[in-house]
Amino acid sequence: MTPFDDFEEGNTDTVFRDVILLTLVGFVAMVIMLLPHIQKKQEQQDEHKPPGNVIVEMHWPNEMRYDVDLWVQGPNSTPVGFWNQGNSVFNLLRDDLGIEGDATDENYEVSYSRGIIPGEYVVNVHMYGVKPPDLVIPVKIVVSVRTKYESARQLLATTVELRDRNQEETAFKFRLTEEGELVKGSVSTLRHPLITGYRKMGN
Repeated sequence: MTPFDDFEEGNTDTVFRDVILLTLVGFVAMVIMLLPHIQKKQEQQDEHKPPGNVIVEMHWPNEMRYDVDLWVQGPNSTPVGFWNQGNSVFNLLRDDLGIEGDATDENYEVSYSRGIIPGEYVVNVHMYGVKPPDLVIPVKIVVSVRTKYESARQLLATTVELRDRNQEETAFKFRLTEEGELVKGSVSTLRHPLITGYRKMGN
């Protein structure tokens, strides 16, 4: 072995270490540059996740610019609607007035709960605003549940027809377990006025 052999072997080791080091530095640099984009994407996904655990949504045709209201009641709590927009169980997230003060073209209201409280729930729709007497407004109601282990899962859906001013219809009465499952045989449309009940409570 000549001195040149030792030099070539040492030079090869140095080049190999330099390549590894540069590769590592490049990888770290790419990760640092990608982090803001990954975080932004996660924030966007979080923004589109429906809030709450029991989610009640109400839609009516966008071209029908009339004021329809959503009312919900959770177990052992007061009704929640435009007069009372929150309590320990539910919050009314969006009160759509129809054509008045509406920044969007969508007729939509939504309420959501904090946690899944086992017991009976009531979902009503109410024709609040003035409309032509011969006009029928179809209102779609969707009830979903979201747990910490899954995304929103639809439980119930129906369409209620509103024909008269101040008409209040019960879309659903149902019971939930702690896991967010429907209690078998608990779903009904038995009339259960919430606005009248709220007024009787002295509010």
